[in-house]
Amino acid sequence: MDTNLIIGIVAAVVIVVLLIVWGVVRGKSRKNEVGGRPAETATSPRQAGRAGEEPETVAATVDRRLPAPEAEGETASPRSEGERKPVEPTQAAPAKPAAPAYDVPEKSGSRIQRLKAKLSRSSNPFGKALFNILTKDNLSESDWEDVEDTLLLADVGAEASEQLVGELRRDARITGKASPDEVRATLRDNLLDLVGRDTDRRLNVDKPDAHKPGVIIMVGVNGTGKTTTAGKLARLFVSEDKKVVMGAADTFRAAAADQLETWGARVNVPVVRSDKDGADPASVAFEAAARAKEDGADVLIIDTAGRLQNKSNLMDELGKIRRVTEKNLPVDEVLLVLDATTGQNGMAQAKVFAEAIGLTGVVLSKLDGSAKGGIVISVQKELGVPVKLVGLGEGPDDLAPFDPEGFVDGILA
Repeated sequence: MDTNLIIGIVAAVVIVVLLIVWGVVRGKSRKNEVGGRPAETATSPRQAGRAGEEPETVAATVDRRLPAPEAEGETASPRSEGERKPVEPTQAAPAKPAAPAYDVPEKSGSRIQRLKAKLSRSSNPFGKALFNILTKDNLSESDWEDVEDTLLLADVGAEASEQLVGELRRDARITGKASPDEVRATLRDNLLDLVGRDTDRRLNVDKPDAHKPGVIIMVGVNGTGKTTTAGKLARLFVSEDKKVVMGAADTFRAAAADQLETWGARVNVPVVRSDKDGADPASVAFEAAARAKEDGADVLIIDTAGRLQNKSNLMDELGKIRRVTEKNLPVDEVLLVLDATTGQNGMAQAKVFAEAIGLTGVVLSKLDGSAKGGIVISVQKELGVPVKLVGLGEGPDDLAPFDPEGFVDGILA
């Protein structure tokens, strides 16, 4: 091999080795220079390159990247000696239980006005039909027959219809030349007389000489809205700031006690019931009377079964409930709940209840829609007791004291 070529290769290798050694030594020297700088003055290359911004220290960068507290109640604290000291979690004060929200029932006065308006929109205001006939000139015999038919179809009853027609025929304001306003006034007066404008319709428990607690027994055939009416009546008393207890003595219908409890829970009214279906209803009534007496209640409402298997059984059962209740408290009121839509068909049932336990008043449920209105007049004539409450609709506060003038004005509107 050529001597010059060998010398050239050796020289190149030596030069490469020297360059490598020099690079290693230079690198270590730079590392030592950087490591000797104080930590608080070394800057991040990224931060140093931002024009117009103050450099952020390394220490600040490290603190910024500390993890957030992992547990509720733990807080981040400044780093001390390179360690985070855990903070004891704070114990939150126990939350107060929220008070149960109860319904605020509507007051009696506004109910009467609202129910009057509903009645005027009823699909069977027989007063309008009568007015249209009576405003004709020179009423014929056929017209008077139409008047009587209208009253009968409205469930006024044969006796009351005959009485009203006789009085209208004798009234000169009807048979003579009268204005529509005079005819309306005459018809209104006669209907008010039939309904009973001066009848005392107060519930006995509201009278000054009432017992405390006053006891109301609700009776009626299943399906008339008896249990629902009992719940609505409790709401009416609550709106008058009375303390109420209810007794679920309808032990033969499984859902009756549950239904009554639902009504009671909405207005904070306790319900006394049996733990088993089919229990003796008289024993439930007895316990409810004892509870009302113990609680110092103003009113006790007892719901009863409405089975009409036969007259004898019904009389025995209802009579027993009343007798047993009166061992604790006197019974002030027995209210018959009657479905107004049944009309004259419900009168036979009403008479059975009247004989079984003795009635002091009637509640007409569902006196809207298909109800004909005249049932108010006929039921009072047949039973000899006043209509005290009426229900118009399915709302919880659609029960109000019966107002004769509001009723007559409603059916004439």
